[in-house]
Amino acid sequence: MDDQTQPSPENNSDQTVEIDLSSTVLDLTSFQLHDLVSIEIPPTLTELDLTANRLSSLDPRISHLSNLKKLSFRQNLIEDAAVEPISRWDALSGLEELVLRDNKLTKIPDASIFKKLLIFDVSFNEITCLHGLSKVTNTLKELYVSKNEVPKIEEIDHFCDLQILELGSNRLRVMENLQNLSNLQELWLGRNRIKAVDLCGLKCIKKISLQSNRLTSMKGFEDCVALEELYLSHNGISKMEGLSTLVNLRVLDVSSNKLTSVEDIQSLPRLEDLWLNDNKIESLESIAEAVAGSRETLITIYLENNPCAKSSNYSTTLRHIFPNIQQIDSDIFA
Repeated sequence: MDDQTQPSPENNSDQTVEIDLSSTVLDLTSFQLHDLVSIEIPPTLTELDLTANRLSSLDPRISHLSNLKKLSFRQNLIEDAAVEPISRWDALSGLEELVLRDNKLTKIPDASIFKKLLIFDVSFNEITCLHGLSKVTNTLKELYVSKNEVPKIEEIDHFCDLQILELGSNRLRVMENLQNLSNLQELWLGRNRIKAVDLCGLKCIKKISLQSNRLTSMKGFEDCVALEELYLSHNGISKMEGLSTLVNLRVLDVSSNKLTSVEDIQSLPRLEDLWLNDNKIESLESIAEAVAGSRETLITIYLENNPCAKSSNYSTTLRHIFPNIQQIDSDIFA
């Protein structure tokens, strides 16, 4: 905020907030405001942040902020009916970022008016399906719908420029309708009910999270040759496979599964972080060969809560195998 006198977060909406009417950024985070009656809203704003207040309605004065690029109502008390007027706020058609995270929405709001939208965040609500996303502009680059009640991936086919898709903590059972997301860089699907990997032909993706699902196999990542980070912890995977082609992989997390050995990563030349803790790996003897391609690059390894971690020379052996190791489990070396 430029040249503003801010009250402390404990101040409420009955107290006046002094605003510089030439400001371009207004940040009212954590002011616990019930409304904006006491707030002067500069017509020059390009960013308005109302995070962590007690708002249950949208102040109509916001609809006239024709220069606005970023608008956040994160962590308020906004319901579907309260957000409905935003679909008619023509003056805001140039908005690039709309955040409605952590409110009381049960459906995707109508955001069709925003023709240049790049970031749309409706995570931590009570949304039961993705109906309505088809109206969101195809300029979108980041979409966040985590921690809702969504059972199916749909109405995303037109997001050809999308780079980040976050659908973690929903009720998804199937990976589907991803084939048109040719520019997707990050896919976050942790804490769902997915049983099998299906990336629908995507090959350029760099980060994938399928933690806390119902996977029993790693097959399905073979063609993702650009992949740099893969998170598969807390599943039911018993065998490491389908990883040998992932030559750009830097981070691999397969902790809390049912693995008995380390396999299929011997030819990965860039691996830096390897999480294998909480599995059933019996011996350290095969580790050197299993991770041969990244012995020089590996800097972090987790193997605690495996039978092999009980070995008396556990840490010494690992430090000998990996000359540049900086961390073994929670032990960090200078």
